[in-house]
Amino acid sequence: MTALPPPARTACRVRVRGVVQGVGFRPFVHRLALRHRLGGWVQNASGEVELVLEGEDEAITTFLTALTSEAPPLASIDQIEVEPTVPAGLVDFAIAASTEQADRRLPVPPDVALCAECERELRDPANRRYRYPFITCTDCGPRYSVIDRLPYDRERTSMAPFTQCPECAREYATPGDRRHHSETNSCPACGPALWFESAIGTVATSREAALTAAASLLRAGGTVAVRGLGGYHLAVDATDQDAVQMLRERKQREAKPFAIMVASLSMAEQLASLGPEDAALLTRRERPVVLLPARAGSHLAPAVAPGLDTVGIMLPSTPLHCLLLEEVGRPLVMTSGNRSEEPIAIGNDEARRRLHGIADGFLMHDREVLCRVDDSVLRRSGQTPILLRRARGYAPLPLSLPVESPVPLLAVGPHLKNTFTVVHGRAAWVSPHIGDLESLEALEHFQQALAVYRRLFRIEPEAVVHDLHPGYLSTRLARDLGLATTLAVQHHHAHIAAVMAEHGEEGPVVGVAYDGTGYGTDGAVWGAEVLAGELTGFRRLAHLRYAPLPGGDLAARRPWRAALGYASLDPAARAALTPALESVPAQEREMALRQIETGVNAPLASSMGRLFDAAAATLGLRLVAAYEGQAAMELEALAGRRVASEYPVPIEVDETGAWRLDPVPLLTRLALRRQRGGDPADLAADFHASIARATELLVLRALEATGFSTVVLGGGVFQNARLLDSVRSRLETRRIRVLLPLRLPPNDGAISYGQAAMAAAILSLRR
Repeated sequence: MTALPPPARTACRVRVRGVVQGVGFRPFVHRLALRHRLGGWVQNASGEVELVLEGEDEAITTFLTALTSEAPPLASIDQIEVEPTVPAGLVDFAIAASTEQADRRLPVPPDVALCAECERELRDPANRRYRYPFITCTDCGPRYSVIDRLPYDRERTSMAPFTQCPECAREYATPGDRRHHSETNSCPACGPALWFESAIGTVATSREAALTAAASLLRAGGTVAVRGLGGYHLAVDATDQDAVQMLRERKQREAKPFAIMVASLSMAEQLASLGPEDAALLTRRERPVVLLPARAGSHLAPAVAPGLDTVGIMLPSTPLHCLLLEEVGRPLVMTSGNRSEEPIAIGNDEARRRLHGIADGFLMHDREVLCRVDDSVLRRSGQTPILLRRARGYAPLPLSLPVESPVPLLAVGPHLKNTFTVVHGRAAWVSPHIGDLESLEALEHFQQALAVYRRLFRIEPEAVVHDLHPGYLSTRLARDLGLATTLAVQHHHAHIAAVMAEHGEEGPVVGVAYDGTGYGTDGAVWGAEVLAGELTGFRRLAHLRYAPLPGGDLAARRPWRAALGYASLDPAARAALTPALESVPAQEREMALRQIETGVNAPLASSMGRLFDAAAATLGLRLVAAYEGQAAMELEALAGRRVASEYPVPIEVDETGAWRLDPVPLLTRLALRRQRGGDPADLAADFHASIARATELLVLRALEATGFSTVVLGGGVFQNARLLDSVRSRLETRRIRVLLPLRLPPNDGAISYGQAAMAAAILSLRR
């Protein structure tokens, strides 16, 4: 019998780009190669994973198909390049040492929640990691918050001080094991330690004693600082009104809603109305805080979310949180470990210093947090999840730009809800939520986070872009860099550009930017603009009628000032709105009127955010706000899902030829109905419906005038789900293409990305 020739052997070199480091990709490739009897090697290289395959042609083809279809849960493959090469007789398959190339960049995976398999082991008394607070594998756990530099290997993370015990080392080195090359792998014998410190000096050093002490303090009404993935949380019993109120006083957070962490979906269902879509959001690997309709009659303390009909709920993101919630047996307020307006604390010494006087005890560990990162927040608009804060679980994954930047670029973002963005080519890395740049601590947070991004992504900016407002701290930071190329862009154009860019659009579009305040090109305060244009430029088609804003920025915390500004525009409005402002101290009211009359510290504003504030004041809902947006949020809560009536909002033509939306008749009508005994909830619903209808009419005019076919909705006011749902559904019913912010928030958290997209397009055009 004639022997058959051996199967032909072929070889190839494969490069895989995307989120493929720190996610168990090399062990996955190793297992896949062994399954298909292929020789070769795989290694992390800066910017990609590189592998060489040698074996039968059919086996290589099957391997390449499985490379995408069976990729690890945390991996995200953007591109695979395959290049034939000459077989070298490779039979075995190995994981080679990582290599670095100074000119290459790669995505850094975000921190993600405990996976189902690790959670099963956490609760298994027979498992050696039973109740171990730092259990992790290649499919879950910390990434961004523990990485010092790339490539992602243990010695470049905050796990470097923890030498693996023989059992962990065996798992790490065993192909096919779930912890093969898991850089955060550890166990009770070799990993980080947990302990508890009370404010009066008592220390519990064993794991179980620490958990028991923290849980006992929480059940007794105390406040515990808990070290999580991206920093410290402050926790109290969410069912204890006195404990929640005490936390508010200590944290200096008068009324802003707190997030709640619950042990399970069943506990979440006791506190909020949950649909299948909500359950899916809560159980995502990012574990965001999800805003949900609060369930009437739940046992949550009223001080958790005063005045609102929603509650922010999240499931545990770490094994430590799972164990603590199980021990306490109650839902916990889990809010950022800081005083209001400060960055979260991340280090143990920092927590002892900054949270002294707030926390009664500290649940600590010694795995260092290298990158500060808050919880992410989202809510649903219809069936669409809308991010309100992009941080843990999402950052620092890159977004793409529609136009390649010709130079490395930095966009410094806005003054409030700050993020920054660094750019190389088409890749844009948006920072996690930084916060308001109103303190030295916030400035230091910005600078530290920027240093981390420049180091991780090897970007030295040659151009910087900032907001048009000359007084923003971010503007001064941009100018102080001394770069040869510095661009200033308009705030609301950046809002629209951010939504365009995440959808890959360069324009032209009609953009509706409904926001708080931003510096306009005419020197006035903008915030309710209909723009037409592209990434490189725009023209203003429509805006809200200008009204004086007595006190300037103070009006964001004093809604009555916005109402008084509108009342000053018309005698009938003054007569109708003044009764709602009678409880304002006469001296303050007179001073505000003088500001309006003289124009001193009373800038003209077209702000939709301030219009919502004025409506809340007009309906007697809120005259003074403890935080920006409180009045508008309570107005939305009051409106709920009620059926509403629509009232006309006049559209005029201003001196520049732009359309001007005049809300004064609407406010006047609402005020008069309120005086006649109208239900404030009905009036709040009517206000929302009337603004949505007026927006629809403005957009239709804009589309007809420009001939464009795409509408973009952006700006912080579109965090209002009722308004966003109404405007979108009205336009989509007319078969108009509508783009919403999906991967970034509608609010100022997206501004830096919009600035980056605009700068890339402008610089590319100049070149």
